Amino acid sequence: MPTLDRQDTVFVLDIGETENRFHPDWISSVNAALDEVERAEGPRALVTAATGKFFSNGLDLDWLAANPERRGDYVAGVQELLGRMLTFPVVTVAALQGHTFAAGAMLSLAHDFRVMRADRGFWCLPEADIDIPFTPGMSALIQARLTPRTAHEAMTTARRYGGHEAHAAGIVDHAVAEEEVRATAVETARAQAAKAGPTLGTIKTRMYPHALQALRSPAALDG
Repeated sequence: MPTLDRQDTVFVLDIGETENRFHPDWISSVNAALDEVERAEGPRALVTAATGKFFSNGLDLDWLAANPERRGDYVAGVQELLGRMLTFPVVTVAALQGHTFAAGAMLSLAHDFRVMRADRGFWCLPEADIDIPFTPGMSALIQARLTPRTAHEAMTTARRYGGHEAHAAGIVDHAVAEEEVRATAVETARAQAAKAGPTLGTIKTRMYPHALQALRSPAALDG
């Protein structure tokens, strides 16, 4: 399960060491960690990281298959987390040390900055291949955070971007060696820690009104 550690002005949220899928308990744990960061005082920033082969493989499709009657509430909870991260009142950096797929990729886009491992691991929106359409909210988030050309390619082709390819496409801000991913993310976050506060949250909210409205509207996973 996710854990939160503080390194001076930088909170590091490690979201796990498995596939880190969005199980309801996992979502609750992430939100509890974000509550702690938001309650803290003074300069601070957030790095979201993971351990192992995956950053996140996205939605917990096994849980969804076993709980079809809870689909609506589940998707609403996922989208609420994406919207919360998009407008979080501290600077946020995603440290992508491993595969970052589907809703995991969307979570990375909800951060202010992204640092990806250059030599291994993929960033991918596989929905076109797995026959699951994006919800309107997810579509709006992706299109708000990527250029039109990159969003179109990523969403319609399910291309798997390596670190250098993701950097060239503007998906990530840095592509670095494996051992530098988390350290680069922490340094990026630390440099912006003084900006934490309500004004930053307001700026982000006003930057993405369409995406936020779509994320906060009810939407079924199957469209």
